[in-house]
Amino acid sequence: MPEGDSAGGLERDIAARTDVYFNRTRKVVQRFGDKRVTYAVFLRRPVIAAPRLMLDWLRQVGIARGSVFDIDVVNKEGSWTGAGEPIVYIGGSFADLSDLETILLQKLGPACVAAHNAYQMSLALPKVSFLAMEARHCAGAEMQEMMAYAASVGSEAARREGAVGFIGNANDGTAHYFGADAGRGTMPHALIGYAGSTVRAAEMFHETFPHEGLTVLVDYFGREISDGIAVCRRFPELAAAGQLAVRLDTHGGRFLEGLDPAESYAVLERRAPGAIRRYRSETELRYLVGTGVSAAAIWKMREVLDNAGFPRVRIIASSGFNVDKCRVMADTRAPIDTVGTGSFIPDLWGETYATADIVEYDGVPMVKVGREFLLRRNGDRKRGG
Repeated sequence: MPEGDSAGGLERDIAARTDVYFNRTRKVVQRFGDKRVTYAVFLRRPVIAAPRLMLDWLRQVGIARGSVFDIDVVNKEGSWTGAGEPIVYIGGSFADLSDLETILLQKLGPACVAAHNAYQMSLALPKVSFLAMEARHCAGAEMQEMMAYAASVGSEAARREGAVGFIGNANDGTAHYFGADAGRGTMPHALIGYAGSTVRAAEMFHETFPHEGLTVLVDYFGREISDGIAVCRRFPELAAAGQLAVRLDTHGGRFLEGLDPAESYAVLERRAPGAIRRYRSETELRYLVGTGVSAAAIWKMREVLDNAGFPRVRIIASSGFNVDKCRVMADTRAPIDTVGTGSFIPDLWGETYATADIVEYDGVPMVKVGREFLLRRNGDRKRGG
């Protein structure tokens, strides 16, 4: 959200983007007398707490308004938080808080759900590194910032449990969330079309960036196997040094080169026979032996690379790697080195809706009927934020 270059700009932005009934509530309170209130902020589903962007903005508003907000972070950043459990209590002037609810909730809910998705994905494939590629699926810069932040929070939570997690992202602007100065990536499909062949695109990239590792998309011409091996033979030194990777991004409209339903089943019978017997849904079956970047496709690529004498060439998999797909890949022990994905972005946007309720007026506990679970318990004050 554009927040203006001054306190006046910030106030205009809040007034324009907040729900009108909150703006009117502020005017009523300013007319009839302020009270000190405490809000409980929560989500209705389990999440990984990711409140930093919300709290940073709240502090900015407090400075602009000359108001001190009492922030009690009950569930710190990166902690698992149950459904209906307050993430943070926010106390302060009702006149200064009443019109902030809309924007505060926007900055909290999606980040927490996306963080939970990134956490689950990282734990499902704990030995695999992830690259955040969410930017192209975001509705503008603020969402891009939020989703990158969320992936870093969820990843860090999984890393504390032994997972590799997200090692970076695909653009410079949000790379700092992953402790990096710049984003990662080599080429899109457009460069291969421009070059006229997969090998020529790899040559062009390597000539332009000779000190970068080389990751080559191999699905443009529908010849993942043929073009993948051709690139390896063109760059044998990089292949032997582990500095070459093939990226599988085959779309869902066709099989990887050389595969069909029968051959896909055969690959998994060789490599992960138990998985094909455990599938529980049509979606899982598609992830196993269907079109696109299936478990069978990844195993097939690994077999071909190894048999051709390129065991150190890495496989980067992309295309729809959400939580469920990662779990299926884990079940097959798919030989993935890195997953490139933006599919930690929440699918069901209704799950991202955060809620805030006032639970105290001038120190007196009070909340609407049915939300008594939000009231502070004795000893519930955890200073933070």
